[in-house]
Amino acid sequence: MLTLLGFLASLVIAISYWLTQYNSAFLWLASFGFVLNWFGDSLDGTVARVRHVERPKYGFFIDHMIDSIVAVFMFIGLGLSPYINFTLALLACICYLLVSILAYLYTYVSGVFRISYIRLGPTEMRALAILANTLVFFIGNPIINFGFFQTPIYNALIVGIILLLFIGTIIVAIIYGIELAKLESKPDQ
Repeated sequence: MLTLLGFLASLVIAISYWLTQYNSAFLWLASFGFVLNWFGDSLDGTVARVRHVERPKYGFFIDHMIDSIVAVFMFIGLGLSPYINFTLALLACICYLLVSILAYLYTYVSGVFRISYIRLGPTEMRALAILANTLVFFIGNPIINFGFFQTPIYNALIVGIILLLFIGTIIVAIIYGIELAKLESKPDQ
């Protein structure tokens, strides 16, 4: 039920972002959707462990497959809002999924699951989204002038997130690659 709640909350988020083209108050509903998504996504595994009904492989697979689908819904909804360029929303989704792939590959090769990289995990991303929603509701989506081009503040924020996720993924992947190469290196004979 908690997994379903998290999934349905992602639909609320996506639809709310799309509806902001009619009224910016739907940003509050999107933020509430993030809270519900966090609640469902964060507690489903914990409840299973407390009840001693955990299924590690099935749970890992279902949880992260749904997380990937949820991310796609949320970013598409964001791209359909009047606040973010659709292409930038899709690039952010791609970068988020790259971080996810990194986590899953590292889990497979090392047996260690890390959900947060560069101090950003799903909870922090939701908190940033809620903060951005609040700011945009109160101050709108003002244009920032960088001298050689202008862009709405929400686009600038998403570009920052894209760069952080992409560059962070590359750096962590290189670090993991070096670490794994050392573990499997053979001494010279």
